[in-house]
Amino acid sequence: MDLNSFPIVMQQCCANYNRLLLGIIAALVLGGVDRTGSYIYSIGPHGSSDKLPYATMGSGTLAAMAVFEAHRKPDMFEEEGKKLFRDAIAAGVFNDFGSGSNVDLCVIREDSADYLRGYEVASKNGERQLDYTFKAGTTAVLKTEIQQFDINEEIRFVPMKSMDTA
Repeated sequence: MDLNSFPIVMQQCCANYNRLLLGIIAALVLGGVDRTGSYIYSIGPHGSSDKLPYATMGSGTLAAMAVFEAHRKPDMFEEEGKKLFRDAIAAGVFNDFGSGSNVDLCVIREDSADYLRGYEVASKNGERQLDYTFKAGTTAVLKTEIQQFDINEEIRFVPMKSMDTA
C-alpha cells in the first residue's frame, strides 16, 4: 500500500486542504493490509505523510508514543496488541485534556477488520457533589459597558492551482 500510488487523491487532499477544511485540522493514522504486507502511515494536518512501524497523532501523541516506545515488540499476538494500543490511547486521554475519554480500536487483518467502538471508557465524567448555582447579586457588578461593533464580512473565491507532481 504505497501512498504515492494515489497521486490524484493526495493532490486533491493537499490542494483543497485550506479551502475545504476552513480551519478544522486533523492528524490521521492510516493502516491497511495488501498482498505485500501490512502498513501504517501517519498523515499530518499539513499534508505530510510517513510510513512507520507504529504511529501516534493528535494532542495526546507524546504520552501515547511513550507507551509504544517502552512496550512495543515485533510479532505481538492480537490480544497483546490490543492491550498495548489501549494503554497508549489511555495514556493520551489521561495526560491531555483534548484527547477525549473513550478508547476505540480497529483490528486490521488480511481478510477482515473489526471496529471496536467503545472498547473501554478510560475516563468517566464525575458527578457534581454540590449545588453550583448562585443567587443574583452574589457577585457585585462594578461597571457595565456596552460597545457596538460594525462587522463587515467578505467571501472571496480563491482559484485552486494544480500541484506540480513532476
